[in-house]
Amino acid sequence: MSHEPVAERIRRHLIGLKMPRALEALQTVQSQIEQGQLTALEAIEALLGEEYSTRESRRIKIALQTARLTVLKTLAGYDFFQPSLERSRVMALAELGFIERRQCVHFLGPPGTGKSHLAVALGVEAVRAGKSVFFATLAELVDSMRKAEREGRLRERVKFLSRYSVLIVDEIGYLLLGSNGGNLFFQLVNACYERCAMVLTSNRGFSEWGEIFGDPVVATALLDRLLHHAIVIPIEGNSYRLREHAALIPEHLRNRPALNEMGSPVPEKRRAGRPKREEITSLQG
Repeated sequence: MSHEPVAERIRRHLIGLKMPRALEALQTVQSQIEQGQLTALEAIEALLGEEYSTRESRRIKIALQTARLTVLKTLAGYDFFQPSLERSRVMALAELGFIERRQCVHFLGPPGTGKSHLAVALGVEAVRAGKSVFFATLAELVDSMRKAEREGRLRERVKFLSRYSVLIVDEIGYLLLGSNGGNLFFQLVNACYERCAMVLTSNRGFSEWGEIFGDPVVATALLDRLLHHAIVIPIEGNSYRLREHAALIPEHLRNRPALNEMGSPVPEKRRAGRPKREEITSLQG
């Protein structure tokens, strides 16, 4: 073995360590060393860097598929077309401190204002940072829980969904949930409460959640947990998808005031204590 060329021994080591990308780059790196372009330490870094980049790309790809983030949206691809949206608040969320604090992030606004894009983009940032993420619409989550309940495995389904670092729930309010949907979603929210972070999008105000979930009492219980440690970001404006045809939209449907519909947003800095009772009693009227 002592008479075996060093390059061949390195090759065998890379094969044994299952480092195929570094193996592919070995000859190029060796040539750069011979030409004086790389030092020995730089060569080691180059080989390890190639392997790490390949493995990281593979990890992210698999994690995105597991998270059900098949249509990628990024913050770099968001042009902040809505004047009401504070770019600084969104970029602060991208630092992912809300995950460590196990907070709920609410994006509220009319259809087409970029809520889902931002929610998915935060999910992508979390995946890149090594966090576990799961994305689904509210209807998909409730349907899966209904199926689990019929099969006698609801507890296992709730445990599975609440194990992620970030649970993204999209399209709250687009479809009514029907019988028992609110109760099922409450079980999931209760399991996630102060255990994992959540990102939610909705086109309806909190005062309308009693209608969405079919029961004001259930809606109140949901908001009791979802507004505790919450970051609420209302977005006003017209649909991005329809902006080229804005003239065709009836006047009464344009620029619907998100703040009036959504109610007063919960201050981001507020941490101690539950929401004040008057914030949610309107659901019980």
